[in-house]
Parts: sequence; structure tokens; C-alpha cells
Amino acid sequence: MTKRMNPIVDFVFKRIFGTEENKDLLLSFLNATLKPEEGKQLKEITLVDPHINANQVGDKASILDVRGKTKTGEQINIEVQLHNKYDMEKRSLYYWAKMYEGQLAEGEPYRNLRKTVTISIVDFSYLSSKSYHSVFRLREDKEKFVLTDNLEIHFLELPKLGAEHQETSDLLVKWLLFLKAESETKLEELAMSEPTIRKAVNVLEFLSQDAEARRLYEMREKALKDEANMIQGAKQEKAMEVAKNLLAMDMTVDVVAKVTGLSEEEIEKLKQQLH
Repeated sequence: MTKRMNPIVDFVFKRIFGTEENKDLLLSFLNATLKPEEGKQLKEITLVDPHINANQVGDKASILDVRGKTKTGEQINIEVQLHNKYDMEKRSLYYWAKMYEGQLAEGEPYRNLRKTVTISIVDFSYLSSKSYHSVFRLREDKEKFVLTDNLEIHFLELPKLGAEHQETSDLLVKWLLFLKAESETKLEELAMSEPTIRKAVNVLEFLSQDAEARRLYEMREKALKDEANMIQGAKQEKAMEVAKNLLAMDMTVDVVAKVTGLSEEEIEKLKQQLH
């Protein structure tokens, strides 16, 4: 049996949610996430740059996000992250700002700016909140009124879905459990409960069996692993540099370990090298 692809890998996510034939899946996911008022649900969306090429897939710096524009001009961007690249909040705000600023041609009035939404789905715990779904807007500190609804940033943290979320009628939770894809049994259960998720499971199964999709998926997995290793290597190098400076100041091994996150064994070896 062919190993099922991981739907949280950005290449697979984009093939499921970012294609013309699967716009119904994207709309279902967006309505579940944004939770618009009754009667204001999204019914159509235009995909922005739905194409994927092999050079993109193999490039670890590429961002294979899903981006759309609503009928009223609202901009929506979804990105998925397997590994913690750090400074996620700054990255999200930067991507939001680029999308927001990119709406206006030179000389256009500011009133033409439309609401811009970014949604980050991450496969690691990042924010201090215990909730799997965090939403950020521009609110006044004391009275909590919103300055403008043009800024909206969502974080969806998959590890924060616990046992209490397994049996649910909440469509967003169902979509996130689909993305976790913990077992064939769970996927089948989700598919039985929701027609759009049934279609998503079928798309995932088709992709997993398709030879060309499998080749691109494996390319993308390698690129993402290379990127994660590079980030981890840079973090380790920085920690070692800090440890050297602290040891030079005669800090004890246990204190250096607490400050840097390195193990005491690593610091002992470093101490021996320095002497």
C-alpha cells in the first residue's frame, strides 16, 4: 500500500485547497475559520497564482501558500508550516503588510484598500494561548473597540487539538483533524460526517497514488527538511557562541545550560575545548 501523503506539507495543501476544481473545499475551510455572520458566508473566491512548478517545489525558500480574493475585494492568504521558523508573528505581519500595500497602484486613494486576512496553520505550538485558534485584530487597549477590520490574523495550532476535540460538530475542528491525518480510521470517520471532507480525502488518496505528484511531494519534503536542518543548525551555532561567552565569564555549567538550552554534556565538552 502506498504511503499516504501528509496534507500539512504545503505542496499537498495547495493541491487540495488551491486549485480551481477544489474551490468548494477552500470556501468550506474559510467559512469554518472566519465564521462570518449568518447570510454573509463566502460563496465564491478568485484564486491568485494557483500554479505550482517543479522549480518552486524543489526550492526550500519558496512559499507555496494559498491566496484568494473575494467578490468584494478582500485578500486572504493561507500558509502552512511544518517546522518552527521562529518570529512567526513578525513573518505573519510582514506578509499581511505586503498584501495590504500591494492592493494600491500609485496615486490610488486609501479608501480603495480592502480587508486583508492571513491564516497561519502550524504543526507546532507557538503562542502562549491554550486555544488552537487565535485571532488578532487592531483593538483599543481599554475599551476594546476595533480601529478597523482591515487587519485580521489567524493562527491555527494543530498540536493544541486534544482528546476533547475528537468528537465534535465544529467544522473547523474537523478540517484541522483532517490536516493532522492521524489515522485512516479517523479520516474515514471525518469523511463520513462531512461531504467536503469526503472530497478532500478522495483528493488526498488520488495524489498519494499519482506518480508525478509523489515525485514532487518527495522533492518538497526534502527541501523542507533541508530548511529545518539549516534553521536548527543556525540556532545551535548561536547557542554555542553564547555558551562560550558565558563560560569565559566563569558561569557554571548548569547556569549556561539553562540560558542556552544546550545540554550540560554539550557544555562540558565545549568547556574542555576552550581550556
